[in-house]
Amino acid sequence: MTLLARITAALAPLVLLSGCLLSPGKFTSNLDIRKDGTFSFAYVGEVIVAEPSDQMPDMTDTGDGKAPSPAPTKSAQKSKETAAKTKAVADALAKEKGFRSVRVVGPDKLSVDYQISGRLDHSFVFPFNIDAKAIIPFLAIEVRADGKVRMMAPGFGEEASGAAAGPMGGMGGGSGAKDRNGTFTLTTDAEIISQNQEDGATDTQRGKQIVWTITPETRAAPTAVLKLAQ
Repeated sequence: MTLLARITAALAPLVLLSGCLLSPGKFTSNLDIRKDGTFSFAYVGEVIVAEPSDQMPDMTDTGDGKAPSPAPTKSAQKSKETAAKTKAVADALAKEKGFRSVRVVGPDKLSVDYQISGRLDHSFVFPFNIDAKAIIPFLAIEVRADGKVRMMAPGFGEEASGAAAGPMGGMGGGSGAKDRNGTFTLTTDAEIISQNQEDGATDTQRGKQIVWTITPETRAAPTAVLKLAQ
């Protein structure tokens, strides 16, 4: 079972019951992984907050044997509920290490500045917050015992490589995908085993660099496998 499939299988019941789905808006994100296992990650930009039910249309039976049609929404009440949820998510994220700022900038939108550094002696997921129940990752890094590091950014793609998306379908998709616009850059001096950016890596003073341009039409989640120094 893949990294993303394990995350999704474990967390899907929580999302469906009471969680909130976070998706990128306009953003810039950078991940730097050194071959000695140190890393830094930054996400600066917008975060869209949605209820799980927002990802699926509310269908009403017409009673005439025809296919159900989308039910009308109670927009005013829905807007108030969403705004309250957004404020609660902002308050929860602001308490977490790495968030240098979290601001509510719309009924369903946050502006965040997240930066963190550390060592990859364990796996890493962003964002993950128990209080906010914000549990769909933009980025997931899996550290393996053989020195390999697997990186996937499901929040930056409509489809997380087929079955890996598990019961959530396209983890980065749904209604929030229309706001997704930015760049995700991976820089590393470690050996690159594989990656899915068709233009490949370029040479920089910091090592190899791969840049994914993310739009609402981006299908494949950015992925890469690196080999750290032993």
